[in-house]
Amino acid sequence: MSAVCSRKRLYESRVIQEDIAQLAKNLKPYHKYFEGSAFLVTGAGGFLGNYMTLLFRHMNQHHLRHRKLRAILLDNFITGYEQQIISDENITFWRHTAGIASPVYYTKYPVETMDVGTIGTRNMLELAREKKVKSFLFTSSSEVYGDPDSRHVPTSEEYRGNVAVIGPRACYDESKRFGETMCSAFWNVYETPVKMVRPFNVYGPGIRPDDYRVLPNFIEHALRKEPLPIHGDGRNTRSFCYINDGVESIFRVLFSDANGEAFNIGNPEPEISIEELARYVQKAMPYPVEVVKIDPPHAVYSKSDPKRRCPDITKVSTVTGYKPRYSLEEGLKRTIAWFQEF
Repeated sequence: MSAVCSRKRLYESRVIQEDIAQLAKNLKPYHKYFEGSAFLVTGAGGFLGNYMTLLFRHMNQHHLRHRKLRAILLDNFITGYEQQIISDENITFWRHTAGIASPVYYTKYPVETMDVGTIGTRNMLELAREKKVKSFLFTSSSEVYGDPDSRHVPTSEEYRGNVAVIGPRACYDESKRFGETMCSAFWNVYETPVKMVRPFNVYGPGIRPDDYRVLPNFIEHALRKEPLPIHGDGRNTRSFCYINDGVESIFRVLFSDANGEAFNIGNPEPEISIEELARYVQKAMPYPVEVVKIDPPHAVYSKSDPKRRCPDITKVSTVTGYKPRYSLEEGLKRTIAWFQEF
């Protein structure tokens, strides 16, 4: 599938073009913050980074005709698509380290994952301090909560987490937790205007088909008319956030004055089991596909897999006005349509 993706750029996708145009419309109250600004994006070749880059390009082409924004894009392409990077007179690319979010990839590259989350974050914070930036946003993860106690689901930002410091997920979880600690310290000591976001299961067009996370895995199998593989008993639950909602809320936080704060990013409804998710995908397909339960193929998906994951988004809604716009049914429909384009 990745070979197919290499022949078509993301911005050529009808589904993604519609998403980016709608995203720009949803962010209209914030257009003044884009105008004439300079952005630096690490992980620009990744899932979220690509949508941000495409939004910058769209803003310059359609909304910022007099004072265009500038952007510097950084990535190491361990998991991102190098051929998808956009470059023009206002958007430039440099090869650099970037975060690794897929469990299969970060367990393959644990040292690199920790280096990015710690050394890389420190370098970016030092640069932000030196340049006196207007706003610095650290993309953390819902993984900082580990496997939360059911009394803390939906999970608020105040929950301290239940995280294993040694184990298949630790390289990612602990580097994100330490990254947040550094951000907080730079705000408290140097007044660097940092914000932290903790995305919960963001999905949508542009996600790697070979990402191995549950939704792209289900869709890939469904399109091949193969059974949808559920790892284990399928009772673990998740809530899923469409990428447009995720990126919109990230920019809302970036442009806010809530320095030194962490925000959950996601859609709490519905919180469903993995088996229920498979039924959603079944229903979205125009032909029947089966569901099968298999042994987890990797340690990161066995005992270390959190039993529940669902955000309390009261804080980001109160501070920024963010509300999810996309239902799971609509997001799945758009994501499947994108997979079919390739």
